[in-house]
Amino acid sequence: MKNIYQWSRLNYRITTDPEDFDLSAIHQYLTRSTWAKGIDLETVAQSISHSLSFALFHDDKQIGFARIVTDWATFGYLCDVYILEEYQGEKLGRWLMECCHSHPLMKRLRRTMLVTSTAPWLYEKIGYTPINRENFVWEIARPDIYQKIE
Repeated sequence: MKNIYQWSRLNYRITTDPEDFDLSAIHQYLTRSTWAKGIDLETVAQSISHSLSFALFHDDKQIGFARIVTDWATFGYLCDVYILEEYQGEKLGRWLMECCHSHPLMKRLRRTMLVTSTAPWLYEKIGYTPINRENFVWEIARPDIYQKIE
């Protein structure tokens, strides 16, 4: 079992304890997101169980999430980051990222990557830089993989 970490600020709390996560809330957001539209609940649950994940709560309501896919030694991939729309603009995204990056595992990873089409200014403040080097990052992309074909 991995160690559990928590951070608190006023009525907000961030935890890495999957027992506290509101899987339904995470799924509800991800299934309407631009990057995981239509994802099923089982896939969300499995992805969380194989990652280092952070849930953000306001009182008892889950309002944000971030997940780091990692080998737990050298590499991490930050993904599935969100803050519910009604909580955006309160610097909670930055706090969530600061908490993610203060986790002891993150401090030892040789490389952490992310792919984003939104809020590059947020990730830049945390220390991310765009790669933009020819033939450096490669992918096989299937953006519609969760869409049901009828």
